[in-house]
Amino acid sequence: MFCFQCEQTAGCSGCTGSAGVCGKTADTANLQDELTGALIGLARACENNPHDESVTDVLIEGLFTTITNVNFNDETIKEITEKVRKKKYEVVPNCSICTAKCGNTDDYDVKKIWDADEDIRSLKSLILFGIRGMAAYAYHANVLGYRDDTVNNFFIKALCVLGYDMGKEALLPITMEVGEVNLRCMELLDKANTETYGTPTPVKVPLTVEKGPFIVITGHDLYDLKQLLEQTKDKGINIYTHGEMLPAHAYPELKKYTHLKGNFGTAWQNQQKEFDNIPAPVLFTTNCLMPVKESYADRVFTTEVVSYPEMVHIGEDKDFTPVIEKALELGGYDEDKHFTGINGGHEVVTGFAHGTVLSVADKVVEAVKNGDIKHFFLVGGCDGARPGRNYYTEFVKQTPKNSVILTLACGKYRFNDLELGEVAGLPRIMDMGQCNDAFSAIKVAVALAGAFDCSVNELPLSIVLSWYEQKAVCILLTLLHLGINNIHLGPTLPAFVSPNILDFLVENFGISPTGTPEGDLKKFLNMD
Repeated sequence: MFCFQCEQTAGCSGCTGSAGVCGKTADTANLQDELTGALIGLARACENNPHDESVTDVLIEGLFTTITNVNFNDETIKEITEKVRKKKYEVVPNCSICTAKCGNTDDYDVKKIWDADEDIRSLKSLILFGIRGMAAYAYHANVLGYRDDTVNNFFIKALCVLGYDMGKEALLPITMEVGEVNLRCMELLDKANTETYGTPTPVKVPLTVEKGPFIVITGHDLYDLKQLLEQTKDKGINIYTHGEMLPAHAYPELKKYTHLKGNFGTAWQNQQKEFDNIPAPVLFTTNCLMPVKESYADRVFTTEVVSYPEMVHIGEDKDFTPVIEKALELGGYDEDKHFTGINGGHEVVTGFAHGTVLSVADKVVEAVKNGDIKHFFLVGGCDGARPGRNYYTEFVKQTPKNSVILTLACGKYRFNDLELGEVAGLPRIMDMGQCNDAFSAIKVAVALAGAFDCSVNELPLSIVLSWYEQKAVCILLTLLHLGINNIHLGPTLPAFVSPNILDFLVENFGISPTGTPEGDLKKFLNMD
């Protein structure tokens, strides 16, 4: 196997041998490459032939399946690969019996990308990993019935590019285009979520688990949560979010369910410890799934593209009866269990999406003009297990009291239970939601720039991102597409970015690795 798509990749260079650091086997990694090759073949079949939405739905599902910590099940990966191949022959029905085959629609050998010149490999990796992340957002929008032709057609274009012999000059603009289209895709998902579940509003979410039967639901899929809430209503079962599902508490159509009680645990990478012998089932709706330990293997359920060998999978009918029965069987805790966040806090706050922040934009602008707010920090992104991520906790702790910390994605679990008080009547920590809610941060930044008649780069705003998997890649490319400069990225730089491509990013966008909290804060604040 060879895989270097996530931040924890072995030796900061690539996972090889019998297994990856994420826990997937070499066989699984190779099957994911085979699936990617089939997706490229299907995209090339679509390039000059008519096709319908069912084709792009399959492309999106296949790309999502290959994201880190989504699917560890060889059998389901084989099934989606065959699904992709069958779809190809719907697009070009005579291809398989052609007597003069051109080979254009054959499955692509993805090893050609890994073995390419390092700069070509770097740019194609940025494109591939970027569209994998974007596919997750498109998938969730599709579930709610929201689609966009520009987004769907770009998946075909980008996959085709991966199979072509192209130089750096031709690949660079397509790499930037990933960021442009991802912005449109995040906006689509934001629209899907808000029109379906309402505009998020700030809410305090307790970390206490009440006695009695309960279910923990993790991932990003709000639709799955809504179905689970409906099916558990009046059954004496409480529902607790985990990881990236935390922002669900802010949506009016979800928080109206009184048995949606609070949040269980912290970030995704702590699940093997936090789920150890938990007296309740856990439903995984998307990544991040880690290899399941025996102590809770009998209570893990998966749905959508998530799959793990021997775990019960809930199909398209969304009948969560097995999860509900397991919750009643296990019974939950005998008494209320008081948990805390990483820093000892007993509750966290979420719901500061663009609708809320922009509703008090005049107050924010006035606070900046009169000097009450001196600086904004966007500190967010993926969390992970690699040492050095305590940087983000220490960074936030050391930010001055006249600053605001905007945060999003699971990186917030490093510090979202800290009590940092208020500034100008606003909480200093504002959780904007999931990783796709980077759209909210972008919308707020653009609005503030407009209010001050300046560019985003001229705002008293510093961006410090943590990355782990492919959704972080497409968000970074979106920020670069918007021309946002001087982003600090950590805890390590991506292994798939070659020295020459890194030089390009540094020269054109000022991107740099995180240093020390003290040193980076001094640098940021001296810019004011």
